[in-house]
Amino acid sequence: GVLHEDLRLLLDTALPPKRKKVVLGVGDAKMGAAVLEELGVQCQTGGVVAELMRGIRLHFPALVRGLTAQSAAKAQLGLGHSYSRAKVKFNVHRVDNMIIQSISLLDQLDKDINTFSMRVREWYGYHFPELIKIVPENSMYCRVAKFIGNRRELSEESLEGLEEIVMDSAKAQAILEASRSSMGMDISPLDLINIESFSRRVVSLSEYRKGLQEYLRCKMSQVAPSLSALIGEVVGARLISHAGSLTNLAKYPASTVQILGAEKALFRALKTRGNTPKYGLIFHSTFIGRAAAKNKGRISRYLANKCTIASRIDCFSEVPTSVFGDKLREQVEERLAFYETGEPPRKNLEVMKEAMVEASEVVAEVKRRQEKKEKKRKKREKRRLEALAAAAEEAAENSVMETEENDVGAKKKKKKKKQQAEESEAEPEPEENGVEEEEEEEPLPKKKRKVVVEPEQEEEEEKKKKKKKKKKAVAQD
Repeated sequence: GVLHEDLRLLLDTALPPKRKKVVLGVGDAKMGAAVLEELGVQCQTGGVVAELMRGIRLHFPALVRGLTAQSAAKAQLGLGHSYSRAKVKFNVHRVDNMIIQSISLLDQLDKDINTFSMRVREWYGYHFPELIKIVPENSMYCRVAKFIGNRRELSEESLEGLEEIVMDSAKAQAILEASRSSMGMDISPLDLINIESFSRRVVSLSEYRKGLQEYLRCKMSQVAPSLSALIGEVVGARLISHAGSLTNLAKYPASTVQILGAEKALFRALKTRGNTPKYGLIFHSTFIGRAAAKNKGRISRYLANKCTIASRIDCFSEVPTSVFGDKLREQVEERLAFYETGEPPRKNLEVMKEAMVEASEVVAEVKRRQEKKEKKRKKREKRRLEALAAAAEEAAENSVMETEENDVGAKKKKKKKKQQAEESEAEPEPEENGVEEEEEEEPLPKKKRKVVVEPEQEEEEEKKKKKKKKKKAVAQD
């Protein structure tokens, strides 16, 4: 229902400013309705428009200058490729293909681990048959068989290791006692090596299955949080896988979701005119198992309704949250209690109002976190670009400095060469010049000394003159 931005821009530029009397011919009725809703331009659809469009496509190379049939074919091919890419391009965090593949792999791993574990039981049972009754669980049996090896070598020292594997001291003691009085045959070292190697592979497969189940849980919380909160991750993933995608599951009515996975029983019942099945894949949920036999059909119908609502919310919401799934799960719990005790459940309108309020708060918080992450990412990107720019500037400055230093060094070398050449030419003159300079420089300090010494000498001479005058005066007297 929302007009694409490129088409809107094209129509805005192509149409005249006053569009009141403009009528567009559109081949698709949905597109005409979208144009009318977004731009307010009336659109006409029908056989005449289809014939006009066919004629324009047929004679398009003749109507447009410079457009050949080959270039038109290339343009159509590029348009088809871009349309396919836009159709396939989704948000990578909300891709349900990974859920379909992982749940299929999980089911296949369950079958393979079960088959391989039975093979280990038969193979190791020739040597230690009593272990099958003590440890009935498959993966634990493979771990114990790998740990024990030859039962004759089992002693009190290995009791702690057995307790860590079986998580029970009584079981570990029973295994130790059974190994001492076992009726199994002896086994060669080569056979024992092969059994241990196969057991190790089965254990690694079971560990990988645990990791895959955790991955499936994380993907379901991102893609379909409401559906996984309502019915569980595994059952929700099986529903999505059986429908083909989350969008297909959201398009199904509740009656189809209820019997999804029981198609053989449904068509057999329709063929033989028997009773149709009450449930399909949703039987594996805990609600139907907890309901009484007479209420299983009713609770399965109610659960299918809620699963349809949850899948549509997950498929078409911008920011999927598990709030609606939790509220729908509470409604199913209340309906179970109503079937058992007669306590009336809350109305759907009240529950959905509460869910809308909580979901709006959660979505606001999620958007705030996303904005913070985006800001941090932009800051990191800006710092990285600044660091790259600074490094480029430093490299440029260093290169400039190196070139300048090289130029200055070359100039200095030229100057030194010139000075050396001048000195070599003026070698006979330095002594005379030096003597003259010394002679010129010598009188200056003497003058300075005279300036400093003259006043004392004058005072002494005056004193001497005064003494002589006094002597002459005394002699005359």
